[in-house]
Amino acid sequence: MHPKDRAAGDSRRLFICSAGFLTRPRLRRILQLAGWSPRIGLPGPGDHVGIWGNSPVAWRGKALAARRGAGLVRVEDAFLRSILPGRARGPVARRGPIGLLIDPVGLHFDPEAPSLIETLVHATETRSHLDRARQGIARLIAADLSKYNAHLPQVAPPAPGYVLVIDQTRGDASLLGAGRADFLEMLAAARDENPGLPLVLRSHPETARGLRPGHFTQQDLRPGETFCDGAVSPWALLRGAARVYALSSQLGYEAMLAGHRPRVFGRPFYAGWGLSDDQHPLPRRSPAGIEQLFAASHLLAPVWYDPCRDRLTDFEGALDQIEAEARAWCQDHAGHLAYGIRLWKRPFMARFFGCGGGVRFAAKPGPGVTMAWANRAAETSGALRIEDGFLRSRGLGAALVPPLSLVADDLGIYYDPGRESRFERLMTQPLPPGGHARALRLGRHLVESGITKYNLAGPPPVLPPGHRILVPGQVEDDASIRLGAGDVRTNLALLERARAENPQAVLIYKPHPDVEAGLRPGLIPQAELSRLADVVARNTAADALMGQVDEVWTMTSTLGFEALLRGLPVTTLGAPFYAGWGLTRDLGPVPARRQARADLARLIHCALIAYPRYFDPASGLPCPPEIAVERLRDPAFAAGGPGLRWLAKAQGALTGHAWLWRR
Repeated sequence: MHPKDRAAGDSRRLFICSAGFLTRPRLRRILQLAGWSPRIGLPGPGDHVGIWGNSPVAWRGKALAARRGAGLVRVEDAFLRSILPGRARGPVARRGPIGLLIDPVGLHFDPEAPSLIETLVHATETRSHLDRARQGIARLIAADLSKYNAHLPQVAPPAPGYVLVIDQTRGDASLLGAGRADFLEMLAAARDENPGLPLVLRSHPETARGLRPGHFTQQDLRPGETFCDGAVSPWALLRGAARVYALSSQLGYEAMLAGHRPRVFGRPFYAGWGLSDDQHPLPRRSPAGIEQLFAASHLLAPVWYDPCRDRLTDFEGALDQIEAEARAWCQDHAGHLAYGIRLWKRPFMARFFGCGGGVRFAAKPGPGVTMAWANRAAETSGALRIEDGFLRSRGLGAALVPPLSLVADDLGIYYDPGRESRFERLMTQPLPPGGHARALRLGRHLVESGITKYNLAGPPPVLPPGHRILVPGQVEDDASIRLGAGDVRTNLALLERARAENPQAVLIYKPHPDVEAGLRPGLIPQAELSRLADVVARNTAADALMGQVDEVWTMTSTLGFEALLRGLPVTTLGAPFYAGWGLTRDLGPVPARRQARADLARLIHCALIAYPRYFDPASGLPCPPEIAVERLRDPAFAAGGPGLRWLAKAQGALTGHAWLWRR
């Protein structure tokens, strides 16, 4: 039985000789969830001894297991690990691995005996395994993810057409004793076998960070040869390579995943399957396809961990999590100087964007500002524009409930049709592998869970029979109205237009929650409401209303997007982010540049997956949108706290003095 198939309550004793198993919380937690109970002491014949790969102290565990007649379990990082190497410093590095190889069979990088991966390669020939492997390889490459993920898209690889020679850290256990002479032999072969082609020597990420030395030095370079030790994507490097040379580096395996046939000078787990040109044959291994190898190495052998849910997951779940963390680190690694952030927002902003050099707050715009709240961004130049995402919270922003999602737009902002936004750019690009199915699945979960932007409770009123049109009110000084509305710019004008064009319909007007709470402008006089609306749905959950109406008319409300998720026809009188893509009837001034025709899956993927960032307050980690949905589904979840609740009450009492709390 594979370790991850055991329930944590049916744990087996795992005796360890290295303190790292006990002092690294996530490592210990993954082992526990996989059915192991790490401890110190003397094992019995039915117990196991755990060792870390072939570390310098692994001999102790081997000797203990042999002496006590216990089994031996080798533990190593999985091939999708983290943002930073484990030896790096700081809170991001201290998170630990997202997955482990817990191997009771052997050691994947030691070819003297089979390992768990090796035993699984020819057990993965079913169509479901191969299809899932093909999808996994495509997703991994499209998401730009590797073992370590501190690479930056703006760091370009060398000009294409080079021979890539991959270095490793000195003394790495996977080298099985190979040293500098072996790497120089590989370098000489790369030169001899590729005359006239430039060579690029790729440093290991730990060497590039000064954590451990490599084997190559600047003195090894000849004219036309270069070192590559920057934060360049491994997949970008592989795309530009004409040939790849590796000893046992994981990058050699990723070269195979990217379609290369690398020259391999060691005896790593990925050699000997007929997919590489091997300096040292491994006759025990028989030919296999790359999908079989990937299914064994990434889908079946590892134990993957979901740190937000604190439970085991599968490869796809781990990839979703690391993708969210990598995206956050990429944006935050250099730190931020933020402007235009209200005082009450600053603590959660510091947590939300704290995946690198931290967040400082500026009182005035000026040089060095890297982000600004979107309505203050015009005072800065080149800063990210920050705004709430579309899955926000269980409660109102004006009531000081912090958001689970924010957008950080480097081009414009989604509610301003006057200039291109990153959202619009995403809408013109193809979805990543698996993106269509993931988007529809996420949209379905939202609808089934009744989740909307604010997720306020309240039963719907009794609605008269007839063709029912929901007309959502908005905050009239909201930026989406100021920048995105057409001739119809007030709630009263919206209701009048809807009535004029639908004289026989049942109009249900839903006031905006912030307006209803008395926090923002947009009230319609009662006499006008009585004249135009058949029903005024006060303090009503948006989801409950949308389940009883036939269509929606709106200026720029996010409720129009939520209606599209539920299959309702939507008429827009402004230019909201979801208008102009062929999914709505648009009567407002939609930008002519929105030429792409999109289906609902593309809209969901861009709006809820690719464009926003999410932060899980329970784990303190960046997270995928699926985690945000689970938090919002939980009625006990509250992202704020007593301090903010008291501040919100004070704000309500001082609505006439907004300068006190909007600074």
